[in-house]
Amino acid sequence: MAKQAATLLIIDDDDDILISAKLFLKQHFTSVITCNSPKEINNLLSEHKPDLVLLDMNYRKGINDGKEGLYWLRHILEIDPGYQIVLMTAFGDVELAVNALKTGARDFILKPWNNEKLLAALQVTLDNGNNKTSPVSPVKNNAPDGTKSRSAKFDELVGESDSLKDVFKIIEKASPTEANILILGENGTGKQVVAKQIHKLSDRSDKVFLHVDLGSLSENLFESELFGYVRGAFTDAKEDKAGRFEEANGGTIFLDEIGNLSLPLQAKLLTVLQNRSVTRLGENKPRQIDVRLITATNANINELISRNEFRQDLYFRINTMEINLPPLRARKGDVPLLANYYLDTYKHKYKKPLTVFSKSVLQTFEEYSWPGNIRELQHVVERAVIMCDGTEIGSADIQLSNARSHSQQLAEVPENVDLETMERNLVKRALDKHQGNISKAAAELGLTRAALYRRMEKFGL
Repeated sequence: MAKQAATLLIIDDDDDILISAKLFLKQHFTSVITCNSPKEINNLLSEHKPDLVLLDMNYRKGINDGKEGLYWLRHILEIDPGYQIVLMTAFGDVELAVNALKTGARDFILKPWNNEKLLAALQVTLDNGNNKTSPVSPVKNNAPDGTKSRSAKFDELVGESDSLKDVFKIIEKASPTEANILILGENGTGKQVVAKQIHKLSDRSDKVFLHVDLGSLSENLFESELFGYVRGAFTDAKEDKAGRFEEANGGTIFLDEIGNLSLPLQAKLLTVLQNRSVTRLGENKPRQIDVRLITATNANINELISRNEFRQDLYFRINTMEINLPPLRARKGDVPLLANYYLDTYKHKYKKPLTVFSKSVLQTFEEYSWPGNIRELQHVVERAVIMCDGTEIGSADIQLSNARSHSQQLAEVPENVDLETMERNLVKRALDKHQGNISKAAAELGLTRAALYRRMEKFGL
């Protein structure tokens, strides 16, 4: 997958954390800088001007109150209030997290993190920063009524395949109603784009559209973030705060990655949906809400239900209408259309005189499996636009994540190899087998996560 054009600065006093974070994140971003002492912050900010800072909360052994992290958070924002800062700690609690978010942090990550959730949180923070909006800022649409007709442009939903046309039909029929909609699909298939389109074509289009990534919310932040709290509900609750359901009142709330919720949190969400009211933390009075609900997940929801990991009554509540987004590999004919759509977008963004893709590039695009779906294609095209010096994007400008099959890669390993080469091949094979899951690969190799990260750094994996 092409790397996103962004510079990340990671600040943590634990070298193992820095190594593991850099090894993972450098696969997804063009530049990752690490620092094991906050005293270097000023120099690093001046030298690298990072797009995002991932900042640890604690720097002295035995002290886990997060005060140092809050100090450096304020310090960085004093230098430039526009810095996008995500905090991380192994000792997360509601009071500390709320204080950090109120101070100006964009998000809060608990260690040890899940790689997919970490990546998603950073990408959302970067996207929101580029759009100059807050993580939960309203998106308003004042389009005239005529745009709600069959001829309405479906924004980034580009394609002419039958499977996508089926999606268009459901969107057009479901959008004007108040039906709760569940969007299913792999990562990168455009679930958020579909949710925004439904809102745009609904009778609530002039009201707020609020996106909430449930996958990035820790369990102890769930209620305070979604339902709100009153002054005195906990130590740092110095004023009343509306939750996201209240913020979305009158409009649409999009709950992304709903399949990640634990059963206790599913029960709390179900109560809110059934009663159409929320009760803030520290308060007994329910507050009525009027929201259009759209949810999404990349999980196999029926399989979760069969394993008693997802409540069937909640599934029925959120699934009045269901939209299944096809993976990009199932709509090959749409790949050139999408590629040219993003080419047009990024050549204007980067002021490049690009006009076309070469025939060999378009053929490569159509033959490629696109495991990261539309999001991967978007990043590949953006990188190609940045790298290309002429008016035609050629094969040298394209970088794909798995252009060769796993069997082809194994076939290229020579029969007579030294011990170090064999070790590298074993590590790579374990990582490939488990699709980059560090914990599973380390367990299979009989290594700790830190030991595996050191080998990955050693072998450049």
